[in-house]
Amino acid sequence: MKDRILEFLKAENKSSAQLAEEIGVQPSGISHIISGRNKPSLDFVLKMLEKYPFISTEWLLFGRGTMYNDKSMQELFDKSSYIALQNENESDKKDIVRPEINKNDIPNVNPQKKENVSITRIVLFYSNNSFQEYFPGNN
Repeated sequence: MKDRILEFLKAENKSSAQLAEEIGVQPSGISHIISGRNKPSLDFVLKMLEKYPFISTEWLLFGRGTMYNDKSMQELFDKSSYIALQNENESDKKDIVRPEINKNDIPNVNPQKKENVSITRIVLFYSNNSFQEYFPGNN
């Protein structure tokens, strides 16, 4: 199970200290699990599954199946899924309400200016797993 916990940390880009804080256990407890000194307790597993309900119990406990319960979460950034979604919603583009964006409101996230480069799309991801797209200049 320690390998799956490490895999989860890597997939979620979390440190063991972040995991400990989020599920309410001591960082040393996670360190002992990762080092192989201790096996995860039932309490640890339950806290982890309660905090991260999108983790597959079968995967965490037995290594069967995929890490995530919801396949769409697992494939959120998979290019083939994006292309399929884009093609599926191609006809719906006329109905999308795109808020007006002032380019002065957009932070300069790349201080190294490149010629002929501009922002074409901004995607915001919300904690409820929804997202919103903005297309500057395409109002």
